[in-house]
Amino acid sequence: MRWLILYARSRQVPTSAAAVALVALTAWAFHQDGTGPMNLGIAVLILTANVAAASVGLGGRDISLDRTAAIRWIPRRAAHVLVAGAVAGTALLAVQGAGAKFAPAALILRDSAGLVGLAALGAVLCGAQFAWTLPVGWLAFTLLVPIPPGIAGEVSGWMIITPATTASATTAWALLATGTVLYAAAGPRR
Repeated sequence: MRWLILYARSRQVPTSAAAVALVALTAWAFHQDGTGPMNLGIAVLILTANVAAASVGLGGRDISLDRTAAIRWIPRRAAHVLVAGAVAGTALLAVQGAGAKFAPAALILRDSAGLVGLAALGAVLCGAQFAWTLPVGWLAFTLLVPIPPGIAGEVSGWMIITPATTASATTAWALLATGTVLYAAAGPRR
């Protein structure tokens, strides 16, 4: 059990958890009345902020030291990514359970999975300190660029497309699988 506490501290989990809680509390404070239509853009923004906060811990303070440790990193890294995605989605679901209405639960599940996969992929490609760039960049693209019709639009705008579409769901789950596998195997970039 002690190793888990040390791992969490080395990955800045307490700070990330505080940031996720602060984002959830702020979302609840501004939308606690629960009236009005669901706002998918705000839901995706909250999920992206949660994933960005969690992505800080995808690398330790010294990557070289991590690589020389005599422990099995693959299961720890994979679990870290999956737990970060679960916490990001659960925080928004908790806010919705407290009265605010942002998005359907299926969309929150799909988007938290895809966004955390993007963050893991960002850690592999850009390093842990810049792991947040891929989820934030895709969010900006999705919200600012008009979504083209057809399958290309469902793939590029998977964050705000209904979860019932096959292309958007496949894109999110493929991002989760790719990001998790690559991050678990390779770790963050130096």
